[in-house]
Amino acid sequence: MADNGSLRGRLLGNLALLLVVLMLASGLSAYWNGREAADTAYDRTLLASARTIAAGLSQRDGTLSADVPYVALDTFAYDSAGRIYYQVLDINQRLISGYENLPPPPPGTPRTDDYPALARFYNATYQGQDVRVVSLLRAVSEPNINGMAEIRVAETEEARESMARSLAGDTLLRLGMLAFGALVMVWFAVSAALRPLERLRSAVEERQTDDLRPLPLVQVQRELEPLVRGLNHFTERLRGQFERQAQFIAEAAHELRTPLAVLKARVELGLRSDQPQQWRQTLTEAAQGTDRLTHLANQLLSLARVENGARAIAEGGAQRLDLTQLARELGMAMAPLAHARGVALALEAQASVWLKGEPTLLNELLSNLMDNALAHTPVGGNVILRVLAPAVLEVEDDGPGIPADEREMVFERFYRRSAQGTGLGLAIVGEICRAHLAQISLHQGHSGGLRVRVSFIADTPLDEA
Repeated sequence: MADNGSLRGRLLGNLALLLVVLMLASGLSAYWNGREAADTAYDRTLLASARTIAAGLSQRDGTLSADVPYVALDTFAYDSAGRIYYQVLDINQRLISGYENLPPPPPGTPRTDDYPALARFYNATYQGQDVRVVSLLRAVSEPNINGMAEIRVAETEEARESMARSLAGDTLLRLGMLAFGALVMVWFAVSAALRPLERLRSAVEERQTDDLRPLPLVQVQRELEPLVRGLNHFTERLRGQFERQAQFIAEAAHELRTPLAVLKARVELGLRSDQPQQWRQTLTEAAQGTDRLTHLANQLLSLARVENGARAIAEGGAQRLDLTQLARELGMAMAPLAHARGVALALEAQASVWLKGEPTLLNELLSNLMDNALAHTPVGGNVILRVLAPAVLEVEDDGPGIPADEREMVFERFYRRSAQGTGLGLAIVGEICRAHLAQISLHQGHSGGLRVRVSFIADTPLDEA
């Protein structure tokens, strides 16, 4: 049997996987939110630095110069997270202070609407590093100079990344602790919820092998009630099966005991005689008794085969069969027997009639119906085997028939209307019909005999499927 693992472990594994996915999604969300918050905070700092530098612009002898205040220079110092670069360009885009070759704004970079300034923020690469740059335009209106000066301030991405990662790490740490606590709580909750199953298992294991009483529904959660009811329904059917088997064994033993006792008595009586004629008569009667016992044993074995075949049908072992072909083959096989008994055997069949069934059981059904009809039809009578659409089988004879008040009882095991027969023929037929979900009924024939009608579930022809 394949090991499907623990229900508790599977539940916790699925929950842990879900929590990991949620943690990753929350971590990514925290990272991007942290990066957005870092960009907002550091962009404000960049703009403030650019404004501080812009405030130090002055004109001397017709030339624009930049007097960078100490507080602005202090902002440009190295720190543990990154570095800041700056650049001041005059109205003719000539460098008057700061670092060379600081990247200009890409074409089409929009002006920011977050701050009341002529500033544009953009990302660029400087000296092999990813930087965030602000470009601030400062109007210069002097007697000798009139235009727009540009101040660029750039910062490496390390500080922003560090802040975003810190926020994401803190979020993942808190979520991890929360997930661990949730898994622990779920472990105890699932263990408590599974205790009724453990009690149910103990109750089943402690029972004796012959104890098929229903399991009690006391202290069982609503979710487990269908399981307990299903088990009770199964044990009820199992108990009924055992009872039927016990009854069948008892009846079979009784049916076998009487003819065996008669056979033994006849043999003992023959042994006491000194007359060869008496011995011959005893042997003849013993042979006849043996034939009846053999027939009874064969029918008992047929009942066992019916149970196996019914189980095979229930497990999907039915085959697609042509009822007309089965009836034709059986009619040809039994024609010599009918001729020997002086009975006319006829087959009335239409085109192929398809159904799903077990061929051995269907042959057993046809054989028992034909044996029963031939056994009760007098010499010169007729037995008709019919196959009708959509999937109906009829066997009609010219025998004495069965009264209407006895037609239901003849399907009971060992029920006999006369001293002849075993009382199992129609019982076997009834079991086979139940295995095939077919309906069987008894009617009076046109000539006063018996007409047995079996209605099967028709199967769709292959050319119409």
